[in-house]
Amino acid sequence: MSGSGHSQDELLAIVNEIFVEGGPFTKDLGIRIESVEGGNVRLGFEMRDGFVGLSSNPMLHGGVVASVLDVAGGIVVFLGAIRKMKLSSIRDTSERLKKLNTIDIRIDYLRPGIGKSFTATGYILRTGNKVAVARMELYNEEQYLIAVGTGSYMYAVK
Repeated sequence: MSGSGHSQDELLAIVNEIFVEGGPFTKDLGIRIESVEGGNVRLGFEMRDGFVGLSSNPMLHGGVVASVLDVAGGIVVFLGAIRKMKLSSIRDTSERLKKLNTIDIRIDYLRPGIGKSFTATGYILRTGNKVAVARMELYNEEQYLIAVGTGSYMYAVK
């Protein structure tokens, strides 16, 4: 992440600790953080029986899609806040980010969520002093775009 002074490994570890291991719901989704390069994020997860909305139509439930995209948006906002704060330690930075909440999220479902594995990406559209806007996309293993999202997130720097 240019300009932040934090190594990619350090960023990946803290983001995983906070956003995956630190949240029972996100941990249950089986999300893997694959990269946090350049302030962008790439997440991966595998299809599970419990992610299907109707057994007669085995595709990802819309709530799973929205949840994964929301996690991707939250992570890129967190990364943007780290970059903006320019503190010497990522641990100090994460301690000072006491609140990070979704204000609004819009999901556009473009195709049925059919696949064995999925990748979600996210990047920042705008970062203000207390609110940031992120864009997120979800693809299956064949690179079909399943859904896109735009989320607004509030963060408090303390």
